[in-house]
Amino acid sequence: MTICRLAFLLILGSGIGFSQVPDQPFEQWYSIRYYGAVRKDGKVFKDRNNLIQGISGGQLFLPAHGRFLHPGALVPDTRYRSMKSRTLRDMGVYQHQFWYLDEKSLWSHAWAGRMELLHHMPQAKMFAGGPDFSFLISDGTSLEYLKDSLVLWHTTLTGEQVKAISYARQKFWVLTSTHLYTLQNKKLQTFYSGEGFTSLAVNDTSIYLGYEKGYYHWKKENHLPLKHTQLPSVPVNTVTLINGHPWMGTNKGVFTPKPDGTYAYFQGERWLPGDEVISITAGPTNSVLVLTTQGLSQFSKRMITLQEKAYFFENQVRTRHIRNGFNASLEGMEKGNLGTGYLSDADNDGLWTSMYLGSQAFRYAATKEKQALENCRESLEAMERLYAVTSIPGFPARSFERKSIKSQLSDTNVWQPSHQPGWVWKATTSSDEAIGHVFAFATVAELVNEPSLQKKAIRLLDTLMNHIVSNDLYLMDYDGKPTKWGRWNPAYVNSFPVNVGDRKLNSSNIIGMLQTAYHFTKKEKYRKKAFELMTKHGYLANLTRPMSEIGKAPDNADEHSKLLSEGWNHSDDEMYFLGYWGLYRYAFNDTLRAQYRQAIIDHWQVERPEKDATWNFFTALTGTKSFDLAESIWYLQQYPLDLIDWRIQNSHRQDLHFLPDNFRKQTISQVLSPAERPMQRHNRNTFILDENGNGQSEFSAGDTWLLPYWLGRYLGIIKASPSDHSLLFSN
Repeated sequence: MTICRLAFLLILGSGIGFSQVPDQPFEQWYSIRYYGAVRKDGKVFKDRNNLIQGISGGQLFLPAHGRFLHPGALVPDTRYRSMKSRTLRDMGVYQHQFWYLDEKSLWSHAWAGRMELLHHMPQAKMFAGGPDFSFLISDGTSLEYLKDSLVLWHTTLTGEQVKAISYARQKFWVLTSTHLYTLQNKKLQTFYSGEGFTSLAVNDTSIYLGYEKGYYHWKKENHLPLKHTQLPSVPVNTVTLINGHPWMGTNKGVFTPKPDGTYAYFQGERWLPGDEVISITAGPTNSVLVLTTQGLSQFSKRMITLQEKAYFFENQVRTRHIRNGFNASLEGMEKGNLGTGYLSDADNDGLWTSMYLGSQAFRYAATKEKQALENCRESLEAMERLYAVTSIPGFPARSFERKSIKSQLSDTNVWQPSHQPGWVWKATTSSDEAIGHVFAFATVAELVNEPSLQKKAIRLLDTLMNHIVSNDLYLMDYDGKPTKWGRWNPAYVNSFPVNVGDRKLNSSNIIGMLQTAYHFTKKEKYRKKAFELMTKHGYLANLTRPMSEIGKAPDNADEHSKLLSEGWNHSDDEMYFLGYWGLYRYAFNDTLRAQYRQAIIDHWQVERPEKDATWNFFTALTGTKSFDLAESIWYLQQYPLDLIDWRIQNSHRQDLHFLPDNFRKQTISQVLSPAERPMQRHNRNTFILDENGNGQSEFSAGDTWLLPYWLGRYLGIIKASPSDHSLLFSN
């Protein structure tokens, strides 16, 4: 155990001061999609053999070749040759077997093919099975009750169109747009009247009736229904009870109530081939089958641990997101096809890689796994080359690439030729990169017990910080001028009004950076510069200024200050919290550490509505017992397995409490589950509701999820799971 690590443990008290949270299995939902055009009369079912079959436009179909992240297709079901000559009107399940309806009869292939009932409705559209192989059939206006091909009862509903028929509670239920009827002992009676009825689901304990503005729910037949209208989407086109729990389909996705009174909402191609839902039913092994006009989704769930999820994401990063050692995005895909696309450069290659490298340092410290060590080695080598490729002492590139593809790179004007033949590097390196580098170098230097890597990390840390201090606290670019954002000089920092966030942020970052450099190199120039900034230039006052004072620049401020303070900058949050590692952990003395602690917790209080495990666990560094542990576990559990940038829409939802426009750009009172909101990194507003993604990009889990998880594991907040490291899927 290093001296620094021991000191940190002593600071926090006994052990690391936290009660470890057992890694309990939780339900992880994911979707397998099958694409294919489906008519609005389509339905889907599964039989007792767990065979999935559907009908659309009188034709049967099957899902084929789909698995998670690798969509399949809907294909014609041609297994029974006799079906070719029959024009199907409907299909369903009775006695756990498929049944089919045409203009003459109702039949099943089960029971050796003996079960076939003749009816007298040439325009029959739907049916429902009752007791002892009796059936109610409808053509939309008339009802016919059959048993053994004998008509036991018949009626016509004048001026009404039958929407659905069902059997439960020893009676048939018949729904039209204005009435819900019951049929028992050949007596049709009105159960409820209204307008705009669309769909029905009944079991022994509940009745759910969908309508154009929401749904009604009866817990008991003789009670008035509960009316629900504040919903994720309306109208409710279809409703189904699966294991007694309602699932409701709309023109914009599917939703289901949660125990806390809110709704789980599944919308967009993360979950569905198309948003217009036309049928829902129970699928194999507790899955949910959701049929849309663009195909079928099988919502499935597995009981997994966070550790199992972590190794799924580890595999995602290693197989699809490593570019020259960088933690990169997969871009240019064809509608989420993981077999297409390319590994893209990014302005923040160094930052995203720093965060991934930090995650692997935490992983190694927590597990001593060789794979984590090798991942650290590879990514540190990529970051080392950011410095070597520029030929500017101590100045890191944003990224580098082979010269042969320069014309394909974004922002070609900022790519510079390298002295290393065949390569170009990206200039204008920012403060985001610098704070990320310092964080990553520090975690490797302290936590990765491999002397060669520790020495390299400390050398790179010293190289960067020497450049910054030697250049009057600026990052000096290829043109000999400071980059736009790499500026920590007092003339720049203190030019901002005290309530503009950049003044506080840059002060906080540079003090943490200098403390980190001094801690590992013991070079007095870093300590001296830090105290000069804090005592002579007010950086301590800047960085400890309460977040409540941060806001828009005053009217008489310069235009740059106004531009930077139009709203809360969530990229700044990411920089703050990465910087808190060095600010708090390597504080020069206990007095400063106490002030830093107060500033960190003050900042965290503002961030709490986001429920981001990253902010919460970095706050836990201070030893505070209050850092929203339950919300952090919720965040890690709720995070989707599909990290593709699908189109997500939430601004239409009526179940959300919208807030007036505000400085933090918090759009709703409670942040949505990560499974329901757009895919994003930690530097974006988690209260963004909509995103017009098109499946062209897949985010890496390296910075988005693995960083908070392994930080939690390292701090001892999350306990290791006894489960093995086998993959959830072969992704």
